[in-house]
Amino acid sequence: MTDNTHGMRGSWVTLLVAGSLLAGCSADDGASRQSGSPSARTSPSTEATPSGGSSAATSVFTPDASLVPRTSKDGHRLAESVVLAPRGWGRGFVAQDPGESTPGTWAVLNESCRWQREKLPHGVLASASRYSRLPAGGGKGAVKVTAVATVHASVLGADEQLSTTLEEVLRCPEQRPRSDERITGLMSLGTPFGAREQEYADDSVLEAGEYVGNGGAAQPYRWMVARLGTVVVAVSVTGAKGNTAQELEQLGSTALAQMLTRTEQRLKGK
Repeated sequence: MTDNTHGMRGSWVTLLVAGSLLAGCSADDGASRQSGSPSARTSPSTEATPSGGSSAATSVFTPDASLVPRTSKDGHRLAESVVLAPRGWGRGFVAQDPGESTPGTWAVLNESCRWQREKLPHGVLASASRYSRLPAGGGKGAVKVTAVATVHASVLGADEQLSTTLEEVLRCPEQRPRSDERITGLMSLGTPFGAREQEYADDSVLEAGEYVGNGGAAQPYRWMVARLGTVVVAVSVTGAKGNTAQELEQLGSTALAQMLTRTEQRLKGK
């Protein structure tokens, strides 16, 4: 089985549009961003469905029900096959240290706005994260990236993850991935299937902000999330000197499109 890239161009164009919309939002524009919650939005052509799932008219694809994971073992197998390894990001990318998350855990933003790994909750079958980087070179600083695939037991659970992602930015516009790192000025934009030319996922969220680590200067940061049925894929991209926001968005959305394509291939059985 080989991956194809039929949705890549459309996805990164959409995310670049979303990025420009984010740039025009004020940091305290919480009401407009919160209205992007999957349970509260409408698409141009149809009423929003309840957060328990999408109607046929608003779903990007219909998986083969026999291939949708029902157990932790099946969920882990799917997540591991979908999440990008360093080579999936492009030439020159290598694994960070550590290069992968601890099995049976996922990232949680606690009440102090710090990210930590916790045991998978009921309803989440599996989650896998891989951490890669592109070393500095050619007049540009190093780029750090993360790829995540999370498999839920239901569409409702996956849908709620997107809602939570939007709400977290409202609660924590500044977040700490590690003790010596900060992500500041975060804003988010939710885009359901059919809105703003988004035709590659049932729902999506883009976060934009700045990353500050190890006493260095602030650098562009992007967090991109998309859902297909019970599967949520996400990527984060942190740039350095010489990397433009548009380059980072294209890198991230191309990676996201690859994982969405892998998900479609595995759940359709083709």
